[in-house]
Amino acid sequence: MGEWEMIQLGSLAAPKNGAIAIGPFGSAMKAELYTATGVPVIRGTNISNTRAWKGDWVFISESFADGMPRCVVKTGELVFPHRGSVGEVAIIPSEEHKRYFLSSSLMKIKIDERKADPFFVYYYFRSTAGRAEILKFASQVGTPGIGQPLSSLKMFSVPLPPLPEQKAISSILGALDDKIELNRQMNETLESMARLFFKDWFVDFGPTRAKAEGLQPYLEPELWSLFPDALDDDDKPVGWRVTEIGDIALVVDCLHSKKPQRQDNGKPLLQLWNIRDDGLIDMNDSFLISEADYANWISRIEAQAGDCVITNVGRVGAVSQIPVGLTAALGRNMTGLRCKSDFPYPTFLIECLLSNAMREEILRRTDAGTILNALNVRSIPKLNFYLSTHDVANAFEETVRPLRLKMEINQKENDQLAQTRDLLLPKLMSGQIRLQEAEKIVEKVL
Repeated sequence: MGEWEMIQLGSLAAPKNGAIAIGPFGSAMKAELYTATGVPVIRGTNISNTRAWKGDWVFISESFADGMPRCVVKTGELVFPHRGSVGEVAIIPSEEHKRYFLSSSLMKIKIDERKADPFFVYYYFRSTAGRAEILKFASQVGTPGIGQPLSSLKMFSVPLPPLPEQKAISSILGALDDKIELNRQMNETLESMARLFFKDWFVDFGPTRAKAEGLQPYLEPELWSLFPDALDDDDKPVGWRVTEIGDIALVVDCLHSKKPQRQDNGKPLLQLWNIRDDGLIDMNDSFLISEADYANWISRIEAQAGDCVITNVGRVGAVSQIPVGLTAALGRNMTGLRCKSDFPYPTFLIECLLSNAMREEILRRTDAGTILNALNVRSIPKLNFYLSTHDVANAFEETVRPLRLKMEINQKENDQLAQTRDLLLPKLMSGQIRLQEAEKIVEKVL
C-alpha cells in the first residue's frame, strides 16, 4: 500500500453509541414479523457488485425498528455479512429509504468522516486485498462465518491515505458506479415498456378490445389496422390461435454433464449467473473454456444473437436472450430456443417467455424434486401461448426490438464499466496508479 498506514477499522468508528453493531438474534427476527411495507431488511442477497441493491426486499414495521435502534442503518454506513456471503460489503445509499434494518447475518459500522471517507473504506473492502482481509477472520468449515463478528470487524485493517486523497479515489470509482446505476435504471424503464407492449397486445388484447368497443385508436393508424376488430368465442382476437413454442422455435438441450475446466483465455460457456431476470445476458464474469471443449459443447447448438436460453434445473424458468455480437456455448441445465425460419421474430419470443402467463405455465410444468426443482426439456416445446398473425408479430418486432437493443447496448457498456472499475480498484487502493492517470482512463469510458 505504498507508505499508507494500515489502520484498524474499529478506530475509525464514529464516536456515538451503536456506531458498531450486529443484527438481532435469529429468534428475534422470525418470518412472521415481516410486513408488506415498512423498513426494508438488508439481507446478504441484497448486496450487489455495485453500490446499488439487488434482489427483493422484506420489511418490518416501523415500531419494531424503533425498538431495536442499534440494528437500524442509515445513509453512508457500511454493512458486512458475518455469515453466509462473508467477504461482501455494502454502503447505505442516500435515496430510496430513510433507514434500513440489519438482518441477523449482518453487522454494521458508521465511519467518523473526520478520519476517513466511508466510500473509500467501502471501495477498499470491495478490492481483492480488502476481501482477503475480511476472509482472514472467517472460518471456511461448513457455512462460511466469522466466529466473533464485532471484535473481528474492529480488527479489519484498512490503508489510510490523507483524507483528500481518499475522497479523490472514491470519486473516481464512484463515477463508474454512478454510470452503471444510470444505465441499470434506464434498462428498467425500457424493460417495463417492452413488457407493457407485449401485455397489451398479446395478453390483454387491448387494441382488439378497444376496436370491438368502438373506442378511439391509441396506436399509429398503420399499427391499429393490423389488429382484428372482434374477439372470438374463446375471448381471443379473431384469427389468432393457441399454439406451442415448438411450432415457432427449435428447442435444443445441452446434453453434457461434466463441466469443462475454466481457462484464462478461450470462448464463453454460459453459466446460471450470466442469466439475468430482465432477459439480458451479463458477461461481466465470463466462464471461458478451451477451443476443443467449446467445439464439443456447441455440437448441438452454438447460441447466437436472438437465441433464447431457459434454465431447467434448480433456478427453473430464468430466461435470457443472446445479444448482438455474442456467440457462446450453453452451460449445463440450459436449453436453447431459436426462432424457425418461418417465424423470424426473436423479440416476440423473448417477451413471450418473460411474460407472467408463460412463467405460470413453466411453473405448472416444473417437477418439485427432493433436492432441486426441474423442468423436463420435453415440456418446453409444449409451452402454450397466443399466436397472432405474422403482420402483428412483425409490427411488434419493429416496435420493441429497438428497446431491447438499447438494453443490450447499456448492459454491454455496464460490463465494460465494471471491468474498468475492477481493474482500477486494486491499483488505486495500492497506490500503483496515479490519480491523474486514473481520471484520464475514466474520462475515456464515460
